[in-house]
Amino acid sequence: MDLQPDDDQRALRDGFRALLTGRFGRDALRAAVAGPRLDRRLWRAVGDAGFFALCVPEARGGLGLGAAEAVLVFEEAGRALLPGPLVATFLAAGAVEGAATGDVVVTAVDGTLVPWLDEADVVRGDADGARPLRSVDPLTPLHRVPGGRAVPSGPAGEPSVSLLLAAEQLGSACRTRDLAVQYAREREQFGQPIGAFQAVKHLCAELLVRTEVARAAVYAAAVTGDPGEVAGAKLLADDAAVRNARDCLQVHGGMGFTWESDVHLHLKRAWVRAGLGTTAARAEEELAAAL
Repeated sequence: MDLQPDDDQRALRDGFRALLTGRFGRDALRAAVAGPRLDRRLWRAVGDAGFFALCVPEARGGLGLGAAEAVLVFEEAGRALLPGPLVATFLAAGAVEGAATGDVVVTAVDGTLVPWLDEADVVRGDADGARPLRSVDPLTPLHRVPGGRAVPSGPAGEPSVSLLLAAEQLGSACRTRDLAVQYAREREQFGQPIGAFQAVKHLCAELLVRTEVARAAVYAAAVTGDPGEVAGAKLLADDAAVRNARDCLQVHGGMGFTWESDVHLHLKRAWVRAGLGTTAARAEEELAAAL
């Protein structure tokens, strides 16, 4: 990737989007909301597609790709609201047997919040004293760990937790942008689509700008691996995911606030992801120190 995906990378992204569309469509998403347990069959299907083994060296049975490709597939996972400790299992794929194939679910202690602790087969880091926390996101059960103990970092060159979370946030921002534009074209008031009204046009334009700014930052951070750029990417992607979901709710009007709409699920997941990895406060401090 030279800041834009090449043909092979686009094919990888499109293939994974097609997989999720077929295996985790809207009916499956709603079933996951209704049931708090992780779908192990879906997890293994994602593993069989090479998702977790993407950055594992070919000599060890992986695909031997890099952070740029990882960002693209995590963007699609975020777009689909795929549940589970994706980041932790992905980063453990080269160290924990069974993680690369999706046969083992791994979570990690990285900060004060630990997702999917009860469902994990392996916990990386010290989770002693963890207590269940009522999560705003019905697709992400959480535990709080006192003291914010962190799991040791992975090998050099491996995508960071914050970069992968930023890619998921980018995917969610893209999805809420698309949902807003689609609804603005279809919903009519006073005999014309609401997208013809200036206020709605401005909201949709802001959705697009936030998404593309975050995309540029995330893709650049994937290419350079610079810690400051990763912090900036997480900051921009968190902002885009949260604010895009809020503006998407505005475009949908009263419909957006109903349980039947999927927009609120993106907003709730964006809130949770913003509290994982590098938080906004930490990212701002890291950027200030770098400057």
